[in-house]
Amino acid sequence: MRRLGSTRRRGRTGRLVAAGVACGAALAALTVPTAEAGQLAEEGRGTVHWEAKNSGTPQVRFRGLSAVDRDTAWLAGTAGTVLRTTDGGASWRNVSPPGAADLQFRDVEAFDARRAVVLAIGEGEASRVYRTDDGGATWTESFRNTDPKAFYDCLAFFDRRHGLAMSDPVDGRFRILSTSDGGRSWRVLPADGMPAALDGEAGFAASGQCLVTSGPRDVWLATGGGAHARVLHSADRGLTWTAADTPIPAADPAKGVFALAFRDRTHGLAVGGDYRPDQTSPQAAAVTADGGRTWRPAATPPPAYRSGAAWLPHSHGAALAVGPTGTDLTTDGGRTWRTIDTGSYDTVDCTADLGCWAAGEKGRVARLER
Repeated sequence: MRRLGSTRRRGRTGRLVAAGVACGAALAALTVPTAEAGQLAEEGRGTVHWEAKNSGTPQVRFRGLSAVDRDTAWLAGTAGTVLRTTDGGASWRNVSPPGAADLQFRDVEAFDARRAVVLAIGEGEASRVYRTDDGGATWTESFRNTDPKAFYDCLAFFDRRHGLAMSDPVDGRFRILSTSDGGRSWRVLPADGMPAALDGEAGFAASGQCLVTSGPRDVWLATGGGAHARVLHSADRGLTWTAADTPIPAADPAKGVFALAFRDRTHGLAVGGDYRPDQTSPQAAAVTADGGRTWRPAATPPPAYRSGAAWLPHSHGAALAVGPTGTDLTTDGGRTWRTIDTGSYDTVDCTADLGCWAAGEKGRVARLER
């Protein structure tokens, strides 16, 4: 895994309803028709904006984010850092696992203010999973990878007990790790139902969104680096999978699908591109309306590489995409996108009580406000 900005492993070149009035108004503004949303962007970004929260960690890059609600969120990042807020970002508590300073946390899944699971990425034993039940006061290491060929990128949960983690291909197939006790223990699933990986294909540990779920059994896995950028889907919690090509360019270790977001088991978004800042990403988004069996390109995609995506709550058409050069909004289910902010963020997450959070480099974390 490369250092700054890298998302894919070494050796694979380049890899590694009760809401506050203010938030309700912001979501109302975001979910207006496309023309009005465009007018918002043109007339001033101060109307709907990311409000920065001081994490106190300017040296950390946060690619892992799990929003519980408007008050509570967890961050996971470089140097083994895990932060938690329970007051809407006014203050952050460093709840990092002891002895983890050499690890890179790239994903976190929180169930509430006290219970969370974090994933450290890397080759061999650098890939680990930790769980806390007391808000980060203590942690238990529940998985440590012992296969030097495995490299875990993302994890996702269907509910408080059942979850999966995914590794880059081992012996020609993506490897899936499963838990049925909330991340307290893990087992590798059989590889029989996993399609063969393409040459050079792998996942991107860019935002904790290369593996996502919807409902009790459906899960999707995003890839890049191979001849095609693909999305793999399982309807049985990771036992059997089907693969579909997307129109997002690949065929290079720096290109592919970096993040997925599903509103339900049929409607989904894929974002990505080429993460290298000196390269363009002309087709950085795609949409599906059939559960990922087929994907079509966005008619007006984001203008550059995007690493994270999230549907806005209680909306059928509004979603956000984030990346190092900005935040984009769609109000038509991913067909067209418009930039609403130019700040750098790697990941984004929204909650049912109308809270949307984003995080990224230099300790950046923000909540959507009006």
